[in-house]
Amino acid sequence: MLDLVLQALQTLFTPEHFMYLVMGVLLGLVIGVFPGLGGIAGLSLLLPFIYGMDEVSALATLIGLVAVIPTSATFTSVLMGIPGSSSSQATVLDGFALAKKGQASRALGAAFSSSLLGGLFGAIILTFFVQIARPLILLFGSAELFMLAIFGLSMVGSLSGKSLMKGVVACGFGILVGSIGAAPATGEFRMIFGINYLYDGLPLVVIALSIFAFPEISELFRKESAIAEGAELGKGGWLAGVRDMIKNKWLALRCAAIGTIVGAIPGMGGSVVDWIAYGHVVQTSKDKTQFGKGDIRGVIAPESANNAKEGGALMPTLLFGIPGSGSMAVFLGGMVLIGIEAGPSMVTKDIDLTYTIIWSLAIANVLGAGLSLFLAGPISRLTRIKFSLLAPFMIMVISFAAFQATKDMTDLWMLLIFGVIGIFMKRFGWSRPAFLIGFVLATQAESYLNMSVQFYGFEMFTRMGVLIILALTLISVYYSRKGTVDENAELMDKVRDKNLTVTPQLIFALFILLFVLIAIFDGHQQSFLGGVFPLAISYAILPFALYLVWIFIQKKTDNAAVFDAEQVAAPGTFKATWYEPILWIGGLYVLSMIIGFIPAVILFFIAFFTLKARIGWLQTAVLTAAGVGLLMLFGYFLNLEFPQGMF
Repeated sequence: MLDLVLQALQTLFTPEHFMYLVMGVLLGLVIGVFPGLGGIAGLSLLLPFIYGMDEVSALATLIGLVAVIPTSATFTSVLMGIPGSSSSQATVLDGFALAKKGQASRALGAAFSSSLLGGLFGAIILTFFVQIARPLILLFGSAELFMLAIFGLSMVGSLSGKSLMKGVVACGFGILVGSIGAAPATGEFRMIFGINYLYDGLPLVVIALSIFAFPEISELFRKESAIAEGAELGKGGWLAGVRDMIKNKWLALRCAAIGTIVGAIPGMGGSVVDWIAYGHVVQTSKDKTQFGKGDIRGVIAPESANNAKEGGALMPTLLFGIPGSGSMAVFLGGMVLIGIEAGPSMVTKDIDLTYTIIWSLAIANVLGAGLSLFLAGPISRLTRIKFSLLAPFMIMVISFAAFQATKDMTDLWMLLIFGVIGIFMKRFGWSRPAFLIGFVLATQAESYLNMSVQFYGFEMFTRMGVLIILALTLISVYYSRKGTVDENAELMDKVRDKNLTVTPQLIFALFILLFVLIAIFDGHQQSFLGGVFPLAISYAILPFALYLVWIFIQKKTDNAAVFDAEQVAAPGTFKATWYEPILWIGGLYVLSMIIGFIPAVILFFIAFFTLKARIGWLQTAVLTAAGVGLLMLFGYFLNLEFPQGMF
């Protein structure tokens, strides 16, 4: 055994292995910065190039890429409020809020140092527990996995903002949207409304970008100012962020442990681990008032967890050939492609290969975090650029990223539709994180529930693992609301003084209620297994949705913002109407349908820079050429597609 471990060390420090590891890290940095692609797309694009490579070089490249994407995805999450990947969604809440205060470099410093700690923690845990992990992973059956999904949903209380009722309804709404498409147990199609695109359900990339990126772009669009509101960009600096992480090192280690555990459980993956970590820090903090408004702990927690989860996800991938996440599924395909078979042999005769993978993961995390920290200061200066100059690039990027979900023009229309829903959710105080958690966990929760009912019946609730997770869930719910305060009390006083209408809120609440009623009607058209899950969720949130409608009819505010409450809080701040950004983006998509994405983007850039930003023709030409040129270059080298027009 010792000989095999020493052989792994020797392989690790060969110039060839290190060179390919660095190449994978650099590629991961580029792909991670581009929102919506993430590990699955990055690894998928890399697979054709590793075919024919030797085992050591191919593995190094794959590991370098998969290790660093969660780190580099933080750039767009913090700087632009656009989730760089599924595992960096929670970082947006406080990271982007810090960027708007002029503390982007501080947020990035805390994020990258936390990512480094989390990645190293995951690799260390994997090193020591790779031999004993096998029996632990086997303890998780479908019943325990279902309860873990419920545990994830218990984060809703801590992430529902100032209105728990709206948070619960938003979560249920997210679950119902996530239930669109084929039922896991029976294959029956639910709530597809005759639209072919919905047969496979809505892609996570499209929903995440629309619910988080779209409303932030819309708000900045209306302000027509730079992203950073602080007077000094360097306030705090990236070194201050590193000091923040050191100050909160025990929080980072706790969340890294959470990330490793959740990552090791097949099927949970990166799309929920950051929310669990974020929920944990909110629940365990005495002062919750700054979360969502720029609390550095809200950056440290999810970032340490999402990098640690890669080490955890390697456990079931290597030991059983069961991928712990979507990116690990593609990684497993890469292993097969170069002739490596995952399974029990990885802890016996191939233990040297296992340790080479684990330690390569650790080194890749160090390289990725180091490079990202080095770039944090210069790149954070983007937040000082006037938003009217950045807006076309951000709109182009999220549109292109959304299109990569299914390569269908409908991706863009769904981005627009749910983007509008996201705008209203933000302005009316409906929790967007709660919606996204519900959406992410919908399919998993339903699948595990169906399997549990068929395998165990009601005895599933007597299993020790289920009881332990249930206890943790109840504790989570208790701490979710403890110490929560209404952070918008002063704003609401102003709203009431001006006697603003709540009619727009009533219309939105009626829209949610209508969707719930449609889900109930549709559920009754399905078989028992096909309809029981959406029906249970619909009936559970129906009383809350009805109550919200009733209080708006009674002209109450439910401690939430009214339609133009931002104008009350900061008169004169907004220079454009709420629907103007929607018209600009919708116009881009109409043009894309007619003449194709690239020509449409060129016309969009020219029109936007001349009419909205009001800059000269020379600047317009340079910026248009730079933006479109980089997009085409990126698409060419990564072999990505652009929406095609009718002509």
